[in-house]
Amino acid sequence: MTPTENFISHLIELRNRLLRIVIGFVIVFIILFPFANEIYALLAAPLLSELPTGGQMIATAVTTPFFVPMKVAMMTAFVLSLPHTLYQIWSFVAPGLYAHEKKFMIPIIVASSFLFLAGMTFAYFLVFPVIFGFIVGTAPEGVAVMTDIGNYLDFVITLFFAFGLAFEVPIAVVMAVRFGWVTIDALKEARSYVVVGAFVIAAVVTPPDVISQFMLAVPMWLLYELGIVVAKFTSDGSESNILPPA
Repeated sequence: MTPTENFISHLIELRNRLLRIVIGFVIVFIILFPFANEIYALLAAPLLSELPTGGQMIATAVTTPFFVPMKVAMMTAFVLSLPHTLYQIWSFVAPGLYAHEKKFMIPIIVASSFLFLAGMTFAYFLVFPVIFGFIVGTAPEGVAVMTDIGNYLDFVITLFFAFGLAFEVPIAVVMAVRFGWVTIDALKEARSYVVVGAFVIAAVVTPPDVISQFMLAVPMWLLYELGIVVAKFTSDGSESNILPPA
């Protein structure tokens, strides 16, 4: 096979994998769409539970009551179809990897997916009640807290991604050591800078209450420490590149 034919075959394979990813997402979305309002109600529960009796959310645009639940259904479909998406990506890149690279990347992909979902779960069950309790509790007397459902969706998606990415810290640490970009000793020496950076990121991403900032910064620091421990075991005492020697 000529280089041109090989390149074209790779493009066709990429197209087929992307098409399967889209089809998988669409199928899940079609299944979830009839339940879009129920899914949004579940997403809004942390705020609604903190509102005073009779409190509610509002829609300030004509199309918002339709499009916001649809966006929530799309986000849920993306999360639920993520294993299928990752499988398609893996099937595309796996033939070009060495055996030891496959052995390393499979647990990385599985762990990164689990940690991202763990970050979203942590935000929903532990962080949201604290944040919304703080927001509602600090509202001036006589001010009714009635958040627009579109603004609420944007807010929670931002926090979902922030906590999901924060929980990927161990993966970043392990890969940095495994690929030889940094040593474990250097990671230990940078610990104080990481702690400061975690609190800076938390201050930017979360609302201005100290508790929610700690709830993002502290897990980031602990996950950094976890990454160092895992990297120490997976590197077998060396931080050499995973590429085979020439």
